[in-house]
Amino acid sequence: MTTLITLTILFAQGCTMLAMLFCAIRLLLGPSAQDRVLALDTLWMCGMILALVMGIRFANDVYFEMALLIALTGFVSSIALTKFLTRGEIIE
Repeated sequence: MTTLITLTILFAQGCTMLAMLFCAIRLLLGPSAQDRVLALDTLWMCGMILALVMGIRFANDVYFEMALLIALTGFVSSIALTKFLTRGEIIE
């Protein structure tokens, strides 16, 4: 890879990890449950983006499949947490 692409990938990894750190802080210190759910949503999205960037960096398809699994489980967990916060129950 060229130097510019390598530096760009490293910058994207750094920014994503910094965003994950901020989300983890909000998840631990959030004043309300809604803030914590939003931080958890953003955290799994950042994890998915980090897996995609790692897949581009190492040119390996396993990272892309891992990102797809993170997206699926993150979406389902977001729906379940939102339903729990609005109704108080998950399964009707």
